[in-house]
Amino acid sequence: MFKPSWLAVLMLALAAAPIFCAQSSTSGDLPPGDMEAKARTACAECHDARIIVQQRLTKAAWTKEVDKMIKWGALVDIKDRDALIEYLSIHFPPDQPAYVAPRVRAAGNRNSRPPISLQP
Repeated sequence: MFKPSWLAVLMLALAAAPIFCAQSSTSGDLPPGDMEAKARTACAECHDARIIVQQRLTKAAWTKEVDKMIKWGALVDIKDRDALIEYLSIHFPPDQPAYVAPRVRAAGNRNSRPPISLQP
């Protein structure tokens, strides 16, 4: 049975690191505001901020979305709920232009790397 050596595992992790770093650095930024930090901790705790910034919802739809996320476990203090909904409604309304994801160049051409051998 195949047992990967620690060196092979380390090499694989190092080879994959640029892919994961590129993805996290392209995370959508939330606009500044009183509830930015709350949105970051409540929403981005479970998913990337791009999920939020690409939305274009009415206040009623944001209310439904926030309430759904609270039921699913989002940590939103009841005293912050209305302010969070207001923040999302102001910054991501339906009449705002559609979100355009930034294009990011991958760290290196995957085809230019030599294949990684997991054989000891």
